[in-house]
Amino acid sequence: MTSIESRSQSDTDWVPDGTADEDDDMPLSTRLSIADALTLGNATCGFLAVYFTTTGVLIPHITGSEVSGMARHSAATAVMLMLLASVFDLFDGLVARKLRSSAMGAELDNLSDLVSFGLAPAYFVLVWGMVADDAHQSMSAVAAVVVLLAVVLRLARFSCVTLRDGIFQGMPSPFGALTVVSIVLLELPFLPTLLAIIGVAWLMVSRVEYPKPRGALAIAMLAWIAASMGMLAAWAFDSPGGQLMLQTGCALQVVLGAVIPLFATARRVHTFRDNRREARAAQLP
Repeated sequence: MTSIESRSQSDTDWVPDGTADEDDDMPLSTRLSIADALTLGNATCGFLAVYFTTTGVLIPHITGSEVSGMARHSAATAVMLMLLASVFDLFDGLVARKLRSSAMGAELDNLSDLVSFGLAPAYFVLVWGMVADDAHQSMSAVAAVVVLLAVVLRLARFSCVTLRDGIFQGMPSPFGALTVVSIVLLELPFLPTLLAIIGVAWLMVSRVEYPKPRGALAIAMLAWIAASMGMLAAWAFDSPGGQLMLQTGCALQVVLGAVIPLFATARRVHTFRDNRREARAAQLP
């Protein structure tokens, strides 16, 4: 997530005759930084993910003009764009910490995350409910709304709750979005898929702690994103073993999303027990 350097905002009046200095033509709060440009790249990827899901999956299904492999290519492209959005989301925070972000950086970050990790995966779930053979459109729409609202609530809470450095409270929205999409791509029966999607939405608004991707963890995350794009490309072009590679990658993403909360819960229980032992030891004469 984007971190912001606090900067004072100068109040400058507009001068009709053009006598104002060039530096005063635009308030500091509206000047975009490099970090903000990366954030806008995040939003662009999210919008394009919706575009490819619509034009390559939904419209051909409705009109009956599906071309062999077209839906697969478009779905893979949409997911790749969400992966690319998560790269932009990672780097805008790193750049903001090294350089600076504008006064509207946090708002840009939240709005971009809402598009790429709220709207795009929710829309992906909605379209899945319309094109899958065993899906129920109304129930899929409910699941899509649940995903969208979970991201909205998560981003709102992130803006107003201060946590200790290095952790997120609840599954981060990029991780949640990619986990939701992975569940859909696994092509499991409808009911398990629906329950798993709702479970991920709950994790996003939960109080389970997740580590922030910094240092070695950030490098591992980038490597995983690159590997995921490779698996998606192999699946899209029907390469030998492409389907197996995709399902293996999606399964690992889902397992990772389930394992992290278990480790976090086990750590909290262990800490609680240690604190109780110390309290009891302190009471002994």
